[in-house]
Amino acid sequence: MAKISTQAQKNNQRLIILRKNEPIFELIPLSKKESNLEKISLEIEEGLNDLKEGNVISHADVKKRFGLD
Repeated sequence: MAKISTQAQKNNQRLIILRKNEPIFELIPLSKKESNLEKISLEIEEGLNDLKEGNVISHADVKKRFGLD
């Protein structure tokens, strides 16, 4: 599958996944820009979840931990 997906991405080809000769998924290669936007979106979502759960460190605490104050 890795070889096929690499070739599809290189040639900007979409892949259709079949089950019993019925299409069930379509895979479309992402451009570098789309890939970066997807990564940023996931990182923002993770950050917001951390904030909701109280998993945050203040800027001042970070500076103290790294001896930058």
